[in-house]
Amino acid sequence: MALNYKEKLSHLAEKWPSSLVARRKISEFTGGIMSEKYLANLDSLGDGPPRCKIGRHVAYPVDTLITWLEGRCSND
Repeated sequence: MALNYKEKLSHLAEKWPSSLVARRKISEFTGGIMSEKYLANLDSLGDGPPRCKIGRHVAYPVDTLITWLEGRCSND
């Protein structure tokens, strides 16, 4: 039985070595589906996932990032 997209996204957390994903690593985290610039644009519009800033760097908690990605997925 094939995994649905939500189950597949939750597997991203298992493979990631940290509890945070740096914005500059978002493409690596998502397998190239989302770029750093696209996510920065969404953040500037207030449509991005919850984030934390550490100095000049922006990071996203893995669990909330996956929840946010799941909310943006569709089966179309």
